[in-house]
Amino acid sequence: MRPYAFGVDVGGTTVKMGIFHTSGDLLEKWEISTRTENGGEQILPDIAASVREMLKKRKISMEDVEGIGIGVPGAVRENSVVDRCVNLGWGVVPVRDILSSLLDGCRVMVGNDANVAALGEIWKGGGEGARSMVMVTLGTGIGGGIILDGKILNGAFGAAGEIGHICINEEEDAVCGCGKKGHLEQYASANGIAKTARKMLDETTEESSLKALEKVTSKDVFDAAKQQDKVAVRIVERVGQILGKALAAVACVVDPEVFVIGGGVSKAGPMVTDVIRKYFVKYAFHASEGARFELARLGNDAGIYGAVRMLM
Repeated sequence: MRPYAFGVDVGGTTVKMGIFHTSGDLLEKWEISTRTENGGEQILPDIAASVREMLKKRKISMEDVEGIGIGVPGAVRENSVVDRCVNLGWGVVPVRDILSSLLDGCRVMVGNDANVAALGEIWKGGGEGARSMVMVTLGTGIGGGIILDGKILNGAFGAAGEIGHICINEEEDAVCGCGKKGHLEQYASANGIAKTARKMLDETTEESSLKALEKVTSKDVFDAAKQQDKVAVRIVERVGQILGKALAAVACVVDPEVFVIGGGVSKAGPMVTDVIRKYFVKYAFHASEGARFELARLGNDAGIYGAVRMLM
C-alpha cells in the first residue's frame, strides 16, 4: 500500500479535508469553502486543487498516494455516482470519475457522509475494536450509519441507516423534513428534543427552570436535568424511551455489538447513552440486550477518517 491517502468530507458550507498515513495517522487537516453556486460545479475542481496544493506543500508525489476517499451528503450508487445532493446543488454526478480525471487517474472512493463517519468511528473512534456497529448522529436531524462485518451497509437504494425516518407515531400531524409524518427525528433530534420539551412544559404546572427560557434547546434540557430539575429529568427520560425503543427495533434487524452516539446532543455526555441504554434493554430482544452504548470520539473528524478507511 502506498504511504499517503486523503480523506474528504463534503458539507453544505465547508469541505473538511485531511492527509493521512495509510496506517491511520492524521498528518494535517484543513477546510475549504463549499461553492454551491451553478449546481456545485466547482466543488470537485476545488477539492482537486486543494489536494495538489497539499502535495506540493509536503513535497509528496501523486505516485505515493493510495487514493482519495470522499463522503457526500446524499445517496451513492454502487458505481460511485451520487444521486442528488440537494445541499450541494448536485443532481446525478459521477463523482469518482470526475475527481479521478482531475487528479491524474488517482483512485477515488465515494460514500454517503453518515456511513463514512460511521466507518471512521469503528476504525479509530467510539466503536474501535468492534466488527459491527450502528452510528446514531443526534443533530439537527437524526442520521445513521451501519457497519456489518467491518463493511458499510449501503442498501439497495443507498438509504440504509436512515434511522431518523423510522415512523414512531402514526398520529402525528406535523411534517418531517422528508415530507412524511411521525418520524423519529421529529422527537429525538436536537430540534425534536426542543419540541418535545416545549410540549411537556406546556402540559405541566410543575415549576422548572426551563419555563423561564424564551427558547428551549436540547442543551438547556440536559443541563437542567444534570441540576436535577424534575421536569427536565422527565423530558430526558421520554427522549431516552423514544430512542431506546427505536434502536431496539434496529437491533432486531442488524444486531450490532455497539451503538455509537454522536452529534451535538451527544455533548451532554454519559447521561445520553445511559438513558438510551436503559430503555433499549427494556424493549430489545433478549439476545441483543448486551449491545454496548458509547459516545462518538472523533467529532467533526469522523468523516475524513472514515473516508480514508474506505480505501483500505
